Amino acid sequence: MNIHEYQAKAVLKEFGVPVSKGVVAFTPEEAVSAAQSLPGPVWVVKAQIHAGGRGKGRFTEPEAGEKGGVRLAKSVEEVGQFAREMLGNTLVTIQTGPDGKAVNRLYIEDGSAIKRELYLSALVDRATSRVSFITSTEGGMDIEEVAHKTPEQIITLDIDPASGFSAFHGRKIAFALGLEGDQIKQCVKLIGNLYRAFVEKDIALLEINPLIVTEAGDLLCLDAKVNFDGNALYRHADIMELRDLEEEDPAEIEASKFDLSYVKLDGNIGCLVNGAGLAMATMDIIKLYGEEPANFLDVGGGASKEKVTEAFKIILRDPNVKGILVNIFGGIMRCDIIAEGIIAAVREMNLSVPLVVRLEGTNVELGKQTLRESGLAVIPADDLADAAQKIVEQVRAAA
Repeated sequence: MNIHEYQAKAVLKEFGVPVSKGVVAFTPEEAVSAAQSLPGPVWVVKAQIHAGGRGKGRFTEPEAGEKGGVRLAKSVEEVGQFAREMLGNTLVTIQTGPDGKAVNRLYIEDGSAIKRELYLSALVDRATSRVSFITSTEGGMDIEEVAHKTPEQIITLDIDPASGFSAFHGRKIAFALGLEGDQIKQCVKLIGNLYRAFVEKDIALLEINPLIVTEAGDLLCLDAKVNFDGNALYRHADIMELRDLEEEDPAEIEASKFDLSYVKLDGNIGCLVNGAGLAMATMDIIKLYGEEPANFLDVGGGASKEKVTEAFKIILRDPNVKGILVNIFGGIMRCDIIAEGIIAAVREMNLSVPLVVRLEGTNVELGKQTLRESGLAVIPADDLADAAQKIVEQVRAAA
């Protein structure tokens, strides 16, 4: 689960992480009031959306101007002007996709005197099963280019969960960032507090870009992006309260109500699969045969007839879907139950796109018989390759 920058900074501040002063605003009037409550004399007006690249982003509406989603204001009046231009308009960044995201809230932050911009992030490294800190002396808006063109400037440090954080971890990062004097002590404290926040709050990804050295020589987190492990949210009622449903795809919200794992993609073939690994393989083979998956959808190992029906509804809400591939391996799940769910969904939704079904496993023959006797235009498949080939052919024939 993602949260906004201002929320992330509030969470990190609880752990003693140094962040700049700021106030959230939902209207231009609140933005002006926020600026008046901060020292100034310059303020940063930041669009709050669940996506990076805001500074280089662009608004789709001409009245929003061409200054992106992070703007430096040199007067309270300018804060109000930027707020009026940004609120309610759509910001497109490298991470939002072409449709962009509507800006419904702003973060008015006190300006900082920046001497250096650094990069710092932490994530769970599956290869090592450890929390990894990633650092670079080249922080700021061009960090993606740094990673692409000069990867040697990015340094990674793993922390063994058995031993946890030690001061030497902080010192290693400080030396990698070229810090000196009291900044090294600050860095040791900062990394220790970030690691504690990461573990205690079940964070999956933490990114601070930029981490700055101020003219006074202090470290300050000028931005913060935090993503939490969804499987651990039941332990964090306070974090769940930070969820912004307006930032999430309505179909993904609906899917979560039925315990379905759904992610919308840009293709034209809807996928209904049980098991994350099988779902990934299904998407891969669709691409292998020349088309693109419209979604990732895992109904889980114990899906009911009702769950399958809801999964179909969610897939068909996507207007880009031109065909559906059902790929079920019945272990715990019975193929006849899946077949009943498919029939119920097709009849309820008045299905008008091709449907290919591949069933295998428990009660597979009964499931296939149920589909045959339904009288519906369901195309059976013998195996995964056969299923992918058939749905691709059907979609292209109907185009």
